Amino acid sequence: MPVAEDCLFCKIFAREIPAKEVFRDEEIVAFEDIRPVAPTHVLVIPKEHIPSVHDLKAGHGPMLVRMIEVANRIADERKVDRDGYRIVVNKGPQAGQSVYHLHLHLLGGRTMAWPPG
Repeated sequence: MPVAEDCLFCKIFAREIPAKEVFRDEEIVAFEDIRPVAPTHVLVIPKEHIPSVHDLKAGHGPMLVRMIEVANRIADERKVDRDGYRIVVNKGPQAGQSVYHLHLHLLGGRTMAWPPG
């Protein structure tokens, strides 16, 4: 799987940079966001370096489903599934993407506003 040498999230997956992990397997890592915007704010990333949601291909379907399954599992464990939670994917700077490695934000534990932003 491709990785990028200068990618923060690739380095977290490789354990070159520490993170407060809440889930890990051979394909997916989930960890606490360092600047949380909700009581539960976990990032779920794939091992494969995919710069953004715009770069997904049909073959990435199973990996994307796995990422959502991991987010759902963490939501269940933290009991935010009862009142609701949000799964967010940002693409590009105007949407708030600051690390160009595909990732999901799992947000929960508080009331979310709509529209977001």
